[in-house]
Amino acid sequence: MSSRDPAVQPSVRRRLRDRWTAARRGVLRRRRVLAALCAGGATLAAVRAVAPPPPATVELLVAAHDLPAGAVLTDDDLRPADVPSDAVPAAVAGSPVGGTLAAPLREGEPVTDVRLVGPDLAAADPGRVAVPVRISDEGQAALLGAGDRVDVLATDPQERTTTTVADDAVVLAVPPAASDEGALQGRVVVLGVAPAEVQGLTSAAVSAFVTYAWRSH
Repeated sequence: MSSRDPAVQPSVRRRLRDRWTAARRGVLRRRRVLAALCAGGATLAAVRAVAPPPPATVELLVAAHDLPAGAVLTDDDLRPADVPSDAVPAAVAGSPVGGTLAAPLREGEPVTDVRLVGPDLAAADPGRVAVPVRISDEGQAALLGAGDRVDVLATDPQERTTTTVADDAVVLAVPPAASDEGALQGRVVVLGVAPAEVQGLTSAAVSAFVTYAWRSH
């Protein structure tokens, strides 16, 4: 039978009309959903158009995981992170690898100069200087923590007298005990003291039994 047969053409036209009708009904049934999608898209485009640009960021080295006081930083302890420019702390340590932490560092925290054992420790407390001092009893030194405030006492074993050689000193760091100190007794801590107390404190450290008393708050 020829495709031009008059009996065939109405059947083709009917099928095409039926398909068009079905498609039109499908669109009509979903017009609310389509309208909602269009409205949502328009709203999202408007919000994006008026939203402020993302803040500028700076890449810093931050702790890759929680780190304890006394940890010697390695490449595995640090990772780069983008920090908003207005949230960058002052005095970020430029090359912290190899430095010793004076206090614990939480994951994601940047490393600043006052977090590392060294002369910059006293920067957070103007008017003081950082001094390493050997506490004669290692067990007593182990009880100290960064931020403690103490009076440093020196006892002369011959005179049997005790004097205060540093008043209201701030414990800046308690580095881990060294394993190669030989015959040296005690343990070194880093204290923040007034400049006028440095000479008496260092003299006492080599001639007297040095201990401390916690300050009452």
